[in-house]
Amino acid sequence: MLQYAWLIPLLPFLGFWWILFAGRRAPGEGAYVAIGALMASAVLSVAAFIEVLRGGHYETNLVWAVLAGRPLEIGFQVDPLTAVMLLVVTVVGSLIFIYSIGYMHGDPRYPRFFAYMSLFAASMLLLVLANDFLALYAGWELVGLCSYLLIGFWFERPAAARASMKAFVTTRVGDLFMFLGILLIFLTLGTLNFEEIFEGVEAGRMTGGLLTLAAVLVFGGAVGKSAQVPLHVWLPDAMEGPTPVSALIHAATMVAAGVYLVARMYPLFFGTPSHEALTLVAYIGGITAIMAATIGVVQDDIKRVMAYSTISQLGYMMMGLGVLGFTAGVFHLMTHAFFKALLFLAAGSVIHAMHTNDIKQMGGLGQVMPYTYGTMLVGGLALAGIPPFAGFWSKDEILLEAYHHDQGLFIIGAVGAFLTAFYIFRMIIYTFTGTLRSHEAHPHESPRVMTVPLVILAIFSTVVGFVGAPWWDNPFHHFVRFEAAEGVAFDLNFAIMSTAIAAAGSLAALIVYRWQWVSSASLRRAVGPLYTAVVRKYYWDELYQFVIVRPVVWAARRLRTFDVYVIDGAVNAVGAVIVWFARLYRIFDLYVVDGAVNLIGWTAKTLGGVLRYVQTGRPQNYLLVIALGVIALVVVGVIR
Repeated sequence: MLQYAWLIPLLPFLGFWWILFAGRRAPGEGAYVAIGALMASAVLSVAAFIEVLRGGHYETNLVWAVLAGRPLEIGFQVDPLTAVMLLVVTVVGSLIFIYSIGYMHGDPRYPRFFAYMSLFAASMLLLVLANDFLALYAGWELVGLCSYLLIGFWFERPAAARASMKAFVTTRVGDLFMFLGILLIFLTLGTLNFEEIFEGVEAGRMTGGLLTLAAVLVFGGAVGKSAQVPLHVWLPDAMEGPTPVSALIHAATMVAAGVYLVARMYPLFFGTPSHEALTLVAYIGGITAIMAATIGVVQDDIKRVMAYSTISQLGYMMMGLGVLGFTAGVFHLMTHAFFKALLFLAAGSVIHAMHTNDIKQMGGLGQVMPYTYGTMLVGGLALAGIPPFAGFWSKDEILLEAYHHDQGLFIIGAVGAFLTAFYIFRMIIYTFTGTLRSHEAHPHESPRVMTVPLVILAIFSTVVGFVGAPWWDNPFHHFVRFEAAEGVAFDLNFAIMSTAIAAAGSLAALIVYRWQWVSSASLRRAVGPLYTAVVRKYYWDELYQFVIVRPVVWAARRLRTFDVYVIDGAVNAVGAVIVWFARLYRIFDLYVVDGAVNLIGWTAKTLGGVLRYVQTGRPQNYLLVIALGVIALVVVGVIR
């Protein structure tokens, strides 16, 4: 089956074109086409996964062009990392597509939504299957384009239009660094194929500071796509898109592309002197994890809580990869896709019922939305890291790796784990417990087309973590691993400690927001300026506004002035001179050239008019003139 893996991205891509041309005439107004294509890709992905599980591996290449005498190849490969990502994208994506039927029902651009979603799925699958930078970069940029289209899907809303532009521009900054890194690798090693790059690094053809620079530049793309500090500012605003978009792009797939890139290029990062590039990855991830977790604590928009949670969890994945926990980082990437997609879709179910994102306007929804409540509770427990749910197994591995490699990062991760449990249960308590605080809302449970995917994702969020359970000898570790970074064995005492941290965060949320033994207002007063800084998101937007946006706008205005008065002035002056010369030439042409021609014509005409009297047509007149001429000649001759 592996040789047919190229069909996996092709099917949703064909679905995109079908919906694009057929529109509402397509089956299910495009929904059934999109779902059918992605589910077929999911079946192929499962078959490929089983074959890889049995030891299969497939890779193929095609020379696409020749640049500076060096062949450019495109191709795809199916290995354990690819197989896991294919399953995540297609299975989670299929459930999100099904959920979208109910959530997007009645939208005037319903077919367009599923067309964009299909194109996104195809782009992400192309990115995952690529075995070289050329194909990966094509999928990478297509994913960025789709995120722009989907975040700004409701473009009539100014906030959505601004958010889509912000996401596109911010991620392009990271992509520029990544592009420079790819060029540096190509110029040094003469290839874009991953295996050939790794062989070149191992052979010492790219070493030292040059290798570190290339790895850091490539990591720049991951920082943008996976919303890491300092390019994280686009993801919270991206919540202006439809909730299924948030679940697919900003939980399970696109934002995971940066983590996948680091995992895919791990030998490049690992080969840097003293693992310098991985150290940078770890600290960027750790800082992102703790920063986003603190901001998530004070958010009242249910989707923004999920957004900052995603940023934080992506930081955990980066931290895991950075502390040589290759398997731990990829494991958390997989488990997070399921429980975060679940949390986003459950949040969408709440929004669908309440028509508001403000959790302080909710309350008591657990009684009227039992399926949504139960599934979100499962997702919250998985996110918090409470056993036996999926997030516990993967997050525990990351913290364990950090504990053995960098105590400072472990402390950051532990504090982040406490805050994660705190903010997710704060959100659940505000939303589902107590009494309804809005007097205008009439909440109800979502239709089955929305709740069934929630239940399936809840089941996955409960059981998928067991593939990393120690009593089965951690089969995930044996399936997806990097030989030079074997990882640390499961430690029961450490697992108890990490569980206690998560439980403490959950208990703290209950004490403050459910039982109200401690006033949240008093906590806000106690932390003082820190609370203000967190509410203002550490002033990142203001910093960008002051350091980048205002200078760029100022420079743009100056350049406009220069363009209007200097460039355009010079062009207009040249035009005026040319017009003046043209008019002068017209005068010369009219009165000199045309005058001379007309004078010749007039002279010929006048002479003709005079001479025509000589031409009488009578022979005797001509004989008379001849005779007179002869007499005149004779007279002249006699006189001389």
